Amino acid sequence: MDERLIFYSAVLLLGIGAQWIAWRIKMPSILLLLATGFIAGQFYDQSGVVEEQTLFAIVSLAVGIIMLEGGLTLRFSELKEAGGTVLRLIGIGSMATWGMTTVAAHYLAGFSWSVSFLVAAVLVVTGPTVIVPLLNSVRPRRSVNSVLKWEGIVIDPVGAILAVLVFGVLFGHGHGHSGVEGVLLGLGKTLLVGIGLGYGAAVGLSFVLSRHWVPDFLQSVVVLTAGLSLFTVSNLFQHESGLLTVTILGIGLANQERAKIRHVVEFKETLRTILISCLFIVLGARIGIDDIQLVWKEALFLLLALIVVVRPLSVFISTLGSKIPREERLFLALMAPRGIVAAAVSSVFALELAETGGAFAGEAARIVPITYTIIVGTVAFYGLLAAPLARKLGLALKNPQGILFVGVRDWAVSAAELVQEKGFRVLMIDSNYGATRRARMAGVAAVNANVLSDYASEEIDMVGIGSVLATTPNDQVNTLACINLGHTLGISNVYQLKPADSEGSERKSSSSEFNGRYFGDREVTSAEIEALARAGAVMKCTTLNEEFTIENFRAYYGEDALIIFRINSSGELLVEGAKSGSYSAGDQLIALVQEPEV
Repeated sequence: MDERLIFYSAVLLLGIGAQWIAWRIKMPSILLLLATGFIAGQFYDQSGVVEEQTLFAIVSLAVGIIMLEGGLTLRFSELKEAGGTVLRLIGIGSMATWGMTTVAAHYLAGFSWSVSFLVAAVLVVTGPTVIVPLLNSVRPRRSVNSVLKWEGIVIDPVGAILAVLVFGVLFGHGHGHSGVEGVLLGLGKTLLVGIGLGYGAAVGLSFVLSRHWVPDFLQSVVVLTAGLSLFTVSNLFQHESGLLTVTILGIGLANQERAKIRHVVEFKETLRTILISCLFIVLGARIGIDDIQLVWKEALFLLLALIVVVRPLSVFISTLGSKIPREERLFLALMAPRGIVAAAVSSVFALELAETGGAFAGEAARIVPITYTIIVGTVAFYGLLAAPLARKLGLALKNPQGILFVGVRDWAVSAAELVQEKGFRVLMIDSNYGATRRARMAGVAAVNANVLSDYASEEIDMVGIGSVLATTPNDQVNTLACINLGHTLGISNVYQLKPADSEGSERKSSSSEFNGRYFGDREVTSAEIEALARAGAVMKCTTLNEEFTIENFRAYYGEDALIIFRINSSGELLVEGAKSGSYSAGDQLIALVQEPEV
């Protein structure tokens, strides 16, 4: 069998397997991917299968796709409260990081001043490949989430451009000219090419998509092809400007109103997961034990400097005089993992530096292993620190189990009150002002908005929310709410009442493909649960014990009792479904019941 076929299949298997294991054990996936790749690389030499120049071309294109996908997630509405901080971190913060990292690279890692400037420029970047998965896992306060997401995506082309300018000024090699004039010329050309091509393509694509000149099944791949083509063309015009071009393209598409791109974003997210899984396995396998042994002391010192000194100081300098809360500032100061862009850019410039020959060739061989060590170290440190730090600072909750109720019904308000009394966050949303007012008067937080609006998906702070219950009397609205919010919370965490037409003929019933999961230990429709409430059923919390088991509960309240939530003996809030697990002593049941007549 062809060795290449086995190799590429094994890379995909190892990558997706590592992603799944990381999800199961709740650890940063990038860390496990790099570790898996490193271990695999000690047993198999991939150099005979993947030629170096081909690998870097593939990595560059993959990074372009990842940056395009990152740009597609950036909405200008997020900058209403985070814009100033983002600009400070990208402008002042990146320059402060570059300057301090240059000093650290020279004195701690032993690079010459010229190479230190280049290495520091590469290490300015953080990256969406690490930041976005961490944020998805931690789910911190919306303001912090927006800042880190914008910084992590926009800082990548900034770091790449900075590295190009530094290389051109200090080492020549066709990428620039020495002196201030050369720097300004190179920067201007990069900005002109990147912003011009990216924005122009965004306008053109949105026009084409809005006119439906491209069929739906081709739209995602057309955007992908356009992005990759522009990435390549941009780099031909100006070295390493492609990252800026595709980022601007993504941001432009994300913030236009003419064409619908949600399906494009979902396609890119899937593609990003595959690319990250494979790339980190392949790149991790390139690191040999001898390489690490050669530089581990210098890399460790530089890593400590980046974590303990450079990032905290750069955030402090950037946010000096701002009104950012202290806990948010501290979280930002302890969150700067490096990712695939740092790996790719360092590899490219290490090769180019080696080609210059002379005294720099020896230093070039140390750039990649030091960068990779810093990637592993920062991912491990920040990945393991992020969740507990966010919870300690009150910016996130451990295993968020709060409930978002879509639709304010009287029985739902009663259920929300009981859930809230047990210490879980609850939030209700309804487009009817009178309904949300009733919820607030009952002490339950409520938002007056359409659940399908941009405001609901972008402005509502979802910290602590783990599940959604769509409880409106309109089955179609419930289904659409589950589709909309399932993208954020995961389709396994969105629930709705059973549609009234679900058991009708195939011709007239709505497809279960689009519905959320049905909540309640037995499936009920909106009409059925409202009938229970009108008949005098009330929401009540009951604790099971050895004397009062689930069988006693059924016998006492009757088969009409509807269990909606269960808090198990570990204190975990669970939404009950028709196929939920068995009940045990210590479980607390929040159910709609009718008190038996005495």
